[in-house]
Amino acid sequence: MNLKDTIAAISTPAGRGGIGVVRLSGANARPIAEKILRLNAPLESWRATFGELPEVDQVVVTYFAAPRSYTAEDVVEISCHGAPVILRHALERACEAGARLDEPGEFTLRAYLHGRIDLPQAEAVRDLIEATTLYQARIAAQQVEGSVSRRLKPVKEQLLELIALLEAGIDFAEDDIDVAPAEEILRRIGRILSAICELIASFSYGKLVHNGFTLAIVGRPNVGKSSLFNRLLEQDRAIVTDIPGTTRDLVSETASLEGIPVRFVDTAGIRNSRDVVESLGIERSYQAIADADVTLVVVDASVPLTEQDDELIRRARASGKTLVVGNKSDLGKIPDTLPVSALTGEGLPELRVRLIDTLAPHRELEGGFITSIRHEQLLKESREALEQARNAAAIGIPHEMLLLDLYAALRPIDSITGATTADDILNRIFSTFCIGK
Repeated sequence: MNLKDTIAAISTPAGRGGIGVVRLSGANARPIAEKILRLNAPLESWRATFGELPEVDQVVVTYFAAPRSYTAEDVVEISCHGAPVILRHALERACEAGARLDEPGEFTLRAYLHGRIDLPQAEAVRDLIEATTLYQARIAAQQVEGSVSRRLKPVKEQLLELIALLEAGIDFAEDDIDVAPAEEILRRIGRILSAICELIASFSYGKLVHNGFTLAIVGRPNVGKSSLFNRLLEQDRAIVTDIPGTTRDLVSETASLEGIPVRFVDTAGIRNSRDVVESLGIERSYQAIADADVTLVVVDASVPLTEQDDELIRRARASGKTLVVGNKSDLGKIPDTLPVSALTGEGLPELRVRLIDTLAPHRELEGGFITSIRHEQLLKESREALEQARNAAAIGIPHEMLLLDLYAALRPIDSITGATTADDILNRIFSTFCIGK
């Protein structure tokens, strides 16, 4: 990959559309555009110019002069009608004129290498492109603007200050000056460690925002599982009747819950049955419990709990996170259950919030949390090194040895902020990008 080349790509999704965009970036982006297009006026930075792709289409060309562009290089965007044949023709003409096709993620890689964005922002660009809910997009947009970097910045600065303090103490050791008492070192390490632990804890919610989760809805026949399933989806997806055993197989649908993508799974009513088809459906219900991130056990609040209810609750809790709801709360209430009514909608707003809290009890509401497993793993490495440093400081280990642990804590943070990044990390991040981004 020669980063001095001028690169070109179709930056809009594959298929037909009203508008399609071919993007160029590099020192020759403007000369190439002027060569392959017939323009009505000279290109000016941050202005749109009307022109023609000769004998094919009319176009609107936008020029962004370096460094005020996405890549911090000269960038030209050619907007034409979104027919694949026209976009391919424009791209071919650009390559004939001296550009080359970009590699996956190369536009964003150039933005990173030229200092326009840091690594968390680069990864957030990918998340923004892949967002399936508005909430995911909003969080990704905050991270593109630097929310994760801003939260890490003071942590890194505090760690660097402590390292500098210890280095100074070593430099002035001959003068018998104690610039870093043990109590001060422990206090500083504790403050840094606390901030990193908070960020690690935020990943439980960030992971939900990034990946979503699977919810299995289980219960005896006719407790209202399918009605509750439809209510949560806000559409009639599952068949609802008064006949026990109506649902005989898994019914799944993906929707947004509190802005988080959720795969809802409605299951067959669990009971003792000799019907072969229904028995197979019940077995799949148990498998759905094992596979789900959280299980919603639905009981009928209009009657006392049965032995089957108790057994199902025990089995669900043994498999993982479980929330028990008493449906038909308009007819009665059961202690230690969340009252809801699929008929009236009572309790549904609280149920939606409780489902998220069951998986991420310490969630935060703004974009200062981490959503990348790579970030979580690196922060755990930093936490481990800091804990070793704290233990070493507590027993009076020499500062030269203590600094080894502090530098070990700094390296993972550098790998997040991009200060010292190995080539394999860069390749892993940018190889997952789509062409043209």
